[in-house]
Amino acid sequence: MTEPAAQIALAFLVGAASALFPVINVELYLVGVGALGGGVPAAMAVAAGVGQTAGKIAYYYIGRGALNVPWLKRRARTPQRWTARVERWRAKAEGRPWWTVGLVAVSSFASIPPFMVVAVLAGTLRMPLVWFVLVTFVTRTARFAILVYAPGLAMWAL
Repeated sequence: MTEPAAQIALAFLVGAASALFPVINVELYLVGVGALGGGVPAAMAVAAGVGQTAGKIAYYYIGRGALNVPWLKRRARTPQRWTARVERWRAKAEGRPWWTVGLVAVSSFASIPPFMVVAVLAGTLRMPLVWFVLVTFVTRTARFAILVYAPGLAMWAL
């Protein structure tokens, strides 16, 4: 495997792993790659976006009740302080599909509210999978592109 192809594959793997295991930080990885000036930044942002999207689909299916993976279910449980907020989001989103799309987009891009929780909520609300995947991929890839190019832009500005 050539070096750029290996770096793109690694960006995909780190993205997928970080989607499932929040202790792995794809953002830190991409900023580091950008700071070192390695790889193909745009392709790495897309690969990390694909990996993150693929990983978050598992949380979406937990929300739909289709997956019975004990460790993922434990990760998907919200802390006590988020329980009331999640219930309010669910009440707002029911019957308002564009509100749900907007919530997924904001959460996916900014991670506020935590995207893991919103991915489960999207499944619970039966958001169409194609919309979940499309919105997640576009917003995560945009976030990762900003992060991978940020160090170079900062150095250029100095």
